[in-house]
Amino acid sequence: MLEGSAVRAQKQLVLLHREDGPAPKGTVDWLNMRSWISRHLHLACPRRVFSKRSQPKLLELYQRVFEKPADRHSDFSRLARILTGNAIALVLGGGGARGCSQVGIMRALCEAGIPVDLIGGTSIGSLMGALYAEDRSHSRLRIRAREWAMEMTSVFRKVLDLTYPITSMFSGASFNSGINNVFKSKQIEDLWIPYFNITTDITASAMRVHTDGSLWRYVRASMSLSGYLPPLCDPKDGHLLMDGGYINNLPADVARSMGAKVAIAIDVGSRDETNLTNYGDSLSGWWLLWKRLNPLAEKVKVLNMAEIQTRLAYVCCVRQLESVKSSDYCEYIRPPIDRYRTLEFGKFDEIAEVGYQHGKTVFDVWRRSGVVEKMLKDRHQEEFHNTQSRSN
Repeated sequence: MLEGSAVRAQKQLVLLHREDGPAPKGTVDWLNMRSWISRHLHLACPRRVFSKRSQPKLLELYQRVFEKPADRHSDFSRLARILTGNAIALVLGGGGARGCSQVGIMRALCEAGIPVDLIGGTSIGSLMGALYAEDRSHSRLRIRAREWAMEMTSVFRKVLDLTYPITSMFSGASFNSGINNVFKSKQIEDLWIPYFNITTDITASAMRVHTDGSLWRYVRASMSLSGYLPPLCDPKDGHLLMDGGYINNLPADVARSMGAKVAIAIDVGSRDETNLTNYGDSLSGWWLLWKRLNPLAEKVKVLNMAEIQTRLAYVCCVRQLESVKSSDYCEYIRPPIDRYRTLEFGKFDEIAEVGYQHGKTVFDVWRRSGVVEKMLKDRHQEEFHNTQSRSN
C-alpha cells in the first residue's frame, strides 16, 4: 500500500534488537522487501520493550521510567533526535596516520557526554568511523584501530605485496586482507549508527557517497591512495573507486544533506610545509637514501610519495573545506598533529593521546561556552522561542 502511495513523506524502518542480543545482521533482506523505505535505524532495547504485560502494569512501569532523566546516549534518544531534525553528526577527515588522533578525540567526545547520531568519513576517517559505528565503544575502537595500525607497519607484508608498477606499487591484496580481517562480511546496513563514506569515482568523475553494501570494500576504496593501491572496482557497477580525499576530504556538507543539525568535523589532512629543500630539476632517490642513512650529512626536507598524494588531495578540497569551516552547522576541530607523517602508523599511541588531550580541551571549552548545550537543544523549540521573541 505504501509503495503505491502518492505521499512523498520519507519512511524510516526502525529495527528493534535486544540490548543483550547479537549485533544486527541481514538488514539488507528487510530493506529489499520494502523498496519504499528511505532510511533505517537499529535500536538496542531493554528487556521491558519485549515483555508481555497488562496495560496497567505497562503504565506503571513507564511512569517510573519517565521519572528518570532521559539518557542522551540511548538509541531511543538518537531516534528522537533524527526524527525531529536534531541529529548530531561526527565527520572524520582523511590524513593517513594522523587519523589515529581521531581515536583519542572520540574518547574525549564520549567522556564529554556528546552523543553521535550519524557518522561519516573519508579515507582513514572512513575506517575509524566504521569501527565506532559497529561497536559504539571507544575502548573497542582503540583496540581494533591499534591492531590495524600495527599491521600497517609491517615491512614484510609490503614487500610481498609489491607488483610491477603499471597501475600501482602494490597489488592491494595485502591491504585488502587487513581491512577484510577487521570488518569480515559486515554490511554497512548492519552498523548500529547510520554511516557513510566518500570515494572518488574516476570512471564517472564524480563523488560517491556510500550508505550500503560491503563495508570493508568501500572503506578500502575510500583509502585507495593513487600510486600506492589500484582503484577498487565497485561490485555494483564496476566503476573504479579511489581515495575520497581527492574530492571531499571532510564531508560535513554530506552529513548536513543527510539531515544532521550539526556536524562535528575532525580535520587531519596534510598542511603545507613550506620549508622544503630546493633540489633543482631532478631528484635521485639514491641521493636521498644516502642523506638519510649518513648521520653526518646535512638533512634535507623532501616530500615522499604518500605525502605528495595527500597534499594533492588536500589542495583539491581547499575550497570545499573553507566552505565547511565557515558554515553555521559545522563545529571544526583540528588537532595539533602536523608533525606526524602520513605513514607513521607505528606512533599510534602517541598520536591518539595527542587527539585525546586536544579533544578534552576543546570539549571543556565547548561545555563552558554553551556549545554543547546548543547542540542538544531542540531546534524546533529554539525556532519557536525566536518567533515568539520577534512577535513580542
